[in-house]
Amino acid sequence: MNKAFISTDQAPAAIGTYSQAVKVGTAVYLSGQIPLVPETMAVISEDFAEQTHQVFKNISAVCEEAGGNIQDLVKVNIYLTDLSNFATVNEVMSQYFKAPYPARAAIGVRALPKNVQVEIDGIMELPSTN
Repeated sequence: MNKAFISTDQAPAAIGTYSQAVKVGTAVYLSGQIPLVPETMAVISEDFAEQTHQVFKNISAVCEEAGGNIQDLVKVNIYLTDLSNFATVNEVMSQYFKAPYPARAAIGVRALPKNVQVEIDGIMELPSTN
């Protein structure tokens, strides 16, 4: 099995022992992204909607570096420190995806790195080149 490790400076650098994404065949496994601005590695703001937009921008950059785009995501996991923000996640997500939407889970967690309010990871299936 060949693995390709994906890295782009258009998304935050890994802050631990992980890769931004790993590609195996046509599947790409994206690590969780939090709302860090890639150039400064600082949290974008305390505003939940702004944090969510930044996460989707970061995910988009990793998808593009891997040879696809955010529409190629087949599964996303959304981690929220406050599940009452679920409606906002839906609103923001609708600005990045068009139907048919990826499968998804929304999970309430106690805390996230750097005390952010949202983290998202996913699995992307690249379009076939056949």
